[in-house]
Amino acid sequence: VQLQACGGGLVQARGSVRLSCVASAGILNANAVGWYRRAPGKQRELVAVIIRSGSTNYADSVKGRFTISKDNTWNTVYLQMNNLEPEDTAVYYCNIDYGWDQFWGQGTLVTVSS
Repeated sequence: VQLQACGGGLVQARGSVRLSCVASAGILNANAVGWYRRAPGKQRELVAVIIRSGSTNYADSVKGRFTISKDNTWNTVYLQMNNLEPEDTAVYYCNIDYGWDQFWGQGTLVTVSS
């Protein structure tokens, strides 16, 4: 399964960006679909995830600012990021976990300037 992420770029603090991730296979029955990020000098961390039941979980640092959603028809996962902060600067990766395996997108860089 291939994942193609896009939507990153340079944005000013308090701005918004929407990331998209298109999968080459269906995501309806995935155990979880999510977004992770790796900031410079830091380990990769979970940003947001939708589990099979439809429930969502967010990192504390992004709650109230980021929203994850998915479109099963188009096999696409989105991450709407609002009120961005310089600390959100990172490479963002989409992830789909089917249970029998998981797949990663290539990463898209989001740079937030102060």
